[in-house]
Amino acid sequence: MSEKVLVIDDEETTVQLIGILLERKGYEVIKAYRAEEGLRKAYRFQPDIVLLDIMMPDMDGWEVCKRLREMSDVPIIFLTALDEGKNVVRGLELGADDYITKPYDNDELVARVKAHLRRSPRPSISDELVFNNGDFRINFMNREVYVRNEVKHLTPKEFNLLGVLVRNAGRVVTRNELVTQAWGEEYGDAIDSLKLYIHYLRQKIEINPNQPDYILTSRGVGYRFANR
Repeated sequence: MSEKVLVIDDEETTVQLIGILLERKGYEVIKAYRAEEGLRKAYRFQPDIVLLDIMMPDMDGWEVCKRLREMSDVPIIFLTALDEGKNVVRGLELGADDYITKPYDNDELVARVKAHLRRSPRPSISDELVFNNGDFRINFMNREVYVRNEVKHLTPKEFNLLGVLVRNAGRVVTRNELVTQAWGEEYGDAIDSLKLYIHYLRQKIEINPNQPDYILTSRGVGYRFANR
């Protein structure tokens, strides 16, 4: 079976040219021209690697990368005209595996795709995780949380925090790790506000927020989502 490459870029010509290039090399190319469309196709087709633009109108590539990282270790290569060093650093800190600036050399692009596919096991993207015999469900595609079949309305920052905890269920996530993975490196100094957001989450998903069943505190270290 051909390895699947998902290309997310609002420039139709770029997507088509990459498609022709990679299809000639034997890859199956999945094309998306908007960020939300790209996320939906990632959930549906479970690509082996993602080529991702940054500057898109509905949602930028930074946010797409963060959402993909909430649910998968699929290799991500930023393919963009933004060539400043700070952008490269930001992309890698968000979890991307590589950063290629436009205009790019076709042979180099193919070589990098091959290299990342060789190093990476086949990814698996889960759009929903279930705990506690179905009492807790989180759907990453719809960004919805259900507790005892009741939908809980979370803010984007709350959902991102919960998503990181759930993806690491059973493991203590340090405060710094939780903040930077959920909100980005630029929020590294927001650790002091983390306790407040954990309080908000517990108020929404716990039966007794003072004696939580799901979000547990590891004193002096961070938080752990109970793997029940």
